[in-house]
Amino acid sequence: MAKNLEQEEIGGINIIAAGTTLTGDLVSAGDCRIDGTLKGNITSNSKIFIGKTGMIEGKIKCQAIEIEGDAKAEINATEILSLKASAILTGNVRVSKISIEPGANFVGNCVMQNPSPTPIPGIENE
Repeated sequence: MAKNLEQEEIGGINIIAAGTTLTGDLVSAGDCRIDGTLKGNITSNSKIFIGKTGMIEGKIKCQAIEIEGDAKAEINATEILSLKASAILTGNVRVSKISIEPGANFVGNCVMQNPSPTPIPGIENE
């Protein structure tokens, strides 16, 4: 219940339903679920979920993203990119962590970097 209240406070969950096509850019403070088609860029301070029937073409900037559908995108996620077995991703990604299930299709380059490196005890960090 805390998650639902938290989502309401930051803008709620946005849904592009199956059978819907949106052309243009989408900016949101809350989570986004795409089961339809988005042709444009998406920016979210939260999580993006692309369902099995979902398709996106554009640039994606978010905290975390989970893909089950099709994405032709340049992705910049501060936390994790998760590609499910049915995912098809074409494009370059910049993430902190990546998870790829067997069966997923990824064509592109991946740069992994920790946004805030964890200090190692006993070693001076510059």
